[in-house]
Amino acid sequence: MNLFGWFKSRGSERNGALGQWRVEWAAAIEGTGSGDERLRTRLAELAAIEPDVELEQEMLDALDQLRSVQADAATGGLPTVETHHRVIGADTCHFSAPASLASDQSQASGRVLLTGSRAVFVGAGRTSATAWHMVREVGRAERDVYFVRADGAPAAHFRFNTFGDAVVCAFLAQQLKSERTPPSIIAG
Repeated sequence: MNLFGWFKSRGSERNGALGQWRVEWAAAIEGTGSGDERLRTRLAELAAIEPDVELEQEMLDALDQLRSVQADAATGGLPTVETHHRVIGADTCHFSAPASLASDQSQASGRVLLTGSRAVFVGAGRTSATAWHMVREVGRAERDVYFVRADGAPAAHFRFNTFGDAVVCAFLAQQLKSERTPPSIIAG
């Protein structure tokens, strides 16, 4: 088997049982947590027959991180991150993680910070901010989180180093956006 044959066969394995597990994981991320234990059990079963489930284990860890943040949010509190970054000023920071600008050709690396009023990227000699009232949609795909403006134009696209950072960022961004978006934009 040549090198490309190995890649193809490896991909087909991931599209089987592990692919189905990923579909169920994505549904759990969007849900309430009723199937979390089943995901954990199923991954343990798959680990016995699959040669590599490291990525799926990271995804399971991300689910645990999300559930912790969701529990805090359900009781009325978003996490507070201690930061003295001057770009935040007097704002309370709710999230901070390393990321890159996926939409930038150079994929500049830096840090994403979320406050009650905006999402900020700082790094590679640049700073960009997106106010929550300008964001119509927050989306996540794998380790990427993106924001879409009210007019449908892209506002930001971040690529995180871990699934945990991406999942938590998307959840918190949605919470913060909902608090700041005017009702006329939500309805439209």
